[in-house]
Amino acid sequence: MTATEYVVLVDNNDREIGQAEKIEAHEKCLLHRAFSIFIFRGEKLLLQQRALHKYHSPGLWTNTCCSHPRSGEDIISAGQRRLQEELGFNVPLKDLGWFHYTAHFPNGLSENEIDHVLIGSMTAETKIILNSEEVHAIRWIAIKDLESELASHPAKFTPWLKQALDIIKK
Repeated sequence: MTATEYVVLVDNNDREIGQAEKIEAHEKCLLHRAFSIFIFRGEKLLLQQRALHKYHSPGLWTNTCCSHPRSGEDIISAGQRRLQEELGFNVPLKDLGWFHYTAHFPNGLSENEIDHVLIGSMTAETKIILNSEEVHAIRWIAIKDLESELASHPAKFTPWLKQALDIIKK
């Protein structure tokens, strides 16, 4: 049995105002804190395809890793924890800022997040170990190729990816 997961509820300025069970936050469209990580190796970005059994956006391609910090956990530490849990490696991360988005899914769940964009880089020698509970597949892609795919096949990608990518490009 897995422990109940909680998310940090925030106001429109990303100030913590409480906690909620993760599934409740997604059922009730509660504003909460999240992060999206972009890991580069040279000019290529590591994308992940979300596990096929995820509670929303299963099988969609997205940035390297995304999740939610725990109460009392800073964004960088949370990002490093999730990189290790999902992909089996750790690298230094930098917070580039955040954006707010909402998205509604066919199963009735929604996202309403203040999403921090984290960036890092890895070497070719870094070993990646996929956690099949979280990640179905990975691939490397140049930003220009990703932008082209996002424009021609947006339904293959998570709804937050384009906005997060815009922060990366700045």
